[in-house]
Amino acid sequence: MTFAHGPRSDSTLEVVALGGLGEFGMNMLAISCRETTIVIDAGVMFPEPELLGVELIIPDLTYLQQRNGVDALILTHGHEDHIGGVPHLFRYIRGPVYGTPFTLALLAPKLEEHGLEATDRLRPVTPRDEIVAGDFRIELLRVTHSMPDCVALAIHTPVGTVVHTGDFKIDQTPLDGEHVEFHRLAELGSSGVLALFGDSTNIERKGFTGSELEVVNAFEEIFTSTQGKIVVTTFATSIHRIQILIDLAAQFGRKVAFVGRGVVENSQIAERLGRLRIPSGLQIRDSDVRHYPSQEVVCIATGSQGEPLAALSRIAIDDHRHVKLAEGDTVVFSAREIPGNEKAIGRVMNHVARRGASVIYEGIKHVHVSGHGSEEELKLMLSLTRPRHFVPIHGEYRQLARHAQVARGVTGEKTQVLLAENGDILHFGADEGRIAGKAATGRVLIDGTRTGEVVDEVLRDRRHLAADGLVVPVVAINAQTGTLEGVPEVITRGFVVDERSDVLLREVASAIPDIIETASLEERTDYGLIREKIRVELQRLFRKRAGRRPLVLPVIMEI
Repeated sequence: MTFAHGPRSDSTLEVVALGGLGEFGMNMLAISCRETTIVIDAGVMFPEPELLGVELIIPDLTYLQQRNGVDALILTHGHEDHIGGVPHLFRYIRGPVYGTPFTLALLAPKLEEHGLEATDRLRPVTPRDEIVAGDFRIELLRVTHSMPDCVALAIHTPVGTVVHTGDFKIDQTPLDGEHVEFHRLAELGSSGVLALFGDSTNIERKGFTGSELEVVNAFEEIFTSTQGKIVVTTFATSIHRIQILIDLAAQFGRKVAFVGRGVVENSQIAERLGRLRIPSGLQIRDSDVRHYPSQEVVCIATGSQGEPLAALSRIAIDDHRHVKLAEGDTVVFSAREIPGNEKAIGRVMNHVARRGASVIYEGIKHVHVSGHGSEEELKLMLSLTRPRHFVPIHGEYRQLARHAQVARGVTGEKTQVLLAENGDILHFGADEGRIAGKAATGRVLIDGTRTGEVVDEVLRDRRHLAADGLVVPVVAINAQTGTLEGVPEVITRGFVVDERSDVLLREVASAIPDIIETASLEERTDYGLIREKIRVELQRLFRKRAGRRPLVLPVIMEI
């Protein structure tokens, strides 16, 4: 599709961020013109500790329902904060899902877990390919990041061209030799970019983000000085980092074992697609680690964020079936700390130290580089594209605001900066861009099954249980006469039992016969009515006697 006569003045481009503005994660951007709606990325966010029992957070999709679905979903790369929400969005997608081969290979198992048959809907694309979706022509441009197969997007619309950077940094020495497509970005800037949506993650870091190869020197020191086994934990999607470790293992005569489901599966996918090269005979199974001298082994493990069930956490407490730590071993944390995980990571490090192993992390040696561009790289993106409008995306509000400030310094009055938040409706015409209103947005909490939404009432109950505990009165009632049979039993969970509360619980047990006796025959012979009466009266008793509000769940057995 071409727009030979330039932007159409009778069209309006509508852009709404459903997530990713004012937060890290949950990235999702909807772009609409006339009858066409496309979505860029569909990510998740991981919950704070106070969201009890919540495993994932996804954006509220009401806006897309109101748009009658999505004509195409385009994925910029395969990180969870960009693809983790696809299974939940899938029912609203009436067209294909586009992504690079590695991105779609990471997505496919997620769809299978949710019972979604999507093979015919997943369309692999590569940089410089073009996608046509209704009124849009989307061009894929290669960028460098912390994983392979990442792209930016040039979206050609009836109103003008929109550039979406995806997550990127400018790595001048990429491990796979695939550079950022500067020349095409510059061509787009010369021909005119209506709007740039730019990654803001690292705007607060001065200068340039280092190349992935910068970690090689630090790891060479570790390989040279470590007498025992080396265990490195990193994100399972950090394929470039894993390749560096494999190359060093081959250089220093060590075998490589992948430990943990995530890194095992992702390395297999990457090797199958030619994105990871493992020399023949170098890799061993985790169950074979014990059969090799410690100085001949490198383990690449999951658990860089201190996840309690991940491989490194189990290794650290000496609970892993195959991998054990000993004095002389070295454990390297080669990943950034996601905010909120500091305590969990610290606990794992302490456990590692108790095993007698050395702990190395970014604060000690240069064992990690970011996958996001720092301030100078973000300035370069603005200079190359020279957009008429600029919208900072991907980051908390302070990052977006800082990126907006930097953009004004780079482009001056030539660019209008729109500092938007989730749900802001951006309207772009041939001659203007503005925030035109607010769409319905929010967060949907997904519980551990990854299928059910956690509504406010459920979350409130979980907090209630965590604060005041649970009291279960077990009562047997004659179904015919409504009389009490036997002695009521009171079971507690999470309710502090001391001398004072023990007296209270005995009082609760003795109050139940009185509650039943004062109830009418109709109440006593109706399971629902008598259960509710006991619950209300006992909650009143707890509140009056102890100022506590445990969750009271009576169990009525009809005899």
